[in-house]
Amino acid sequence: MAKAAGLELVSKLLQMHFKDSKTKVSGDALRLMAELLTIFVVEAAIRSVRQAQAEDLALVDVDQLEKVLPQLLLDF
Repeated sequence: MAKAAGLELVSKLLQMHFKDSKTKVSGDALRLMAELLTIFVVEAAIRSVRQAQAEDLALVDVDQLEKVLPQLLLDF
C-alpha cells in the first residue's frame, strides 16, 4: 500500500512539471523515478548527519542540509 501511494505521489510531482498535460509516464519509468528519489533523499539525510557530526552537533537541521545540497546535486 505504501509503495502505491509513493508511486502516485511521484506521478503527481512529475505531472506538475510536464508542459503537456496529456503526457503519460510508463510504469517502469515511474518505478525508476521513485527509486531515484528514494536514493536521493536517503543520501541527503546521510550527508546531513555527517555534516552535523563534523560540526559536533547532536541534532541535524536545515542548515546541514543546505551545506551538503550543492555537492549532492552535482553528484546526481
